[in-house]
Amino acid sequence: MKISVILPVLNEADSIEQTLLPLQSWRQRGHQLILVDAQSRDNTLQLARPLVDVVTQSTKGRANQMNAGVKHARHDILLFLHADTLLAEDTDQIVINTLKTFQWGRFNVCFSSKQLIFSVIASMMNIRSCLTGIATGDQAIFIKKELFNKVGGYPEQPLMEDIELSKRLKRLSPIACLQQTVETSSRRWQNNGVFKTIILMWWLRAAYFFGVSADRLKHWYH
Repeated sequence: MKISVILPVLNEADSIEQTLLPLQSWRQRGHQLILVDAQSRDNTLQLARPLVDVVTQSTKGRANQMNAGVKHARHDILLFLHADTLLAEDTDQIVINTLKTFQWGRFNVCFSSKQLIFSVIASMMNIRSCLTGIATGDQAIFIKKELFNKVGGYPEQPLMEDIELSKRLKRLSPIACLQQTVETSSRRWQNNGVFKTIILMWWLRAAYFFGVSADRLKHWYH
């Protein structure tokens, strides 16, 4: 079994090499790296091109980008990776072994900052994910391509696409909540304010749960 890793990017020059370099051993083992750019204005593409197998472009929006990337996937396992999330070199075998039993799954998340508040946030995210069966993009969602196609791929909406995808997937198959961690950047949280970001994220999720559309949430978010 082999994996096609799909990375949606937009102006990620500061972090893209750090994300891709540990995955070069994956390429040596026959896995595929697909980078989907949404018209970056920095040198993301120049830095990434030697480190991936496919470079393609799409309209902005992670859902659009990830669906565009799947069209180039040649393997039966899809792994969706944010540009600021790091995978270990041996994570591929964990994914493959998991999908011998499950159809899809996600990792626990930890943050790059070692401050206590980020450990608390990560623990809350991981517990909530297991209790609800809902995964977020930071958790490196992986899926058998057959199941991904069966639910129609990512819903092409501007926010909450990972939540909506999870809701569709868990109707057909239970999620594998792996205890192994992937590391995601705490930069956004630190730049925007930790508690402000927590309140915003929980408020957006609550509004979506009660039926506010993703388009309206995007307007509020920005």
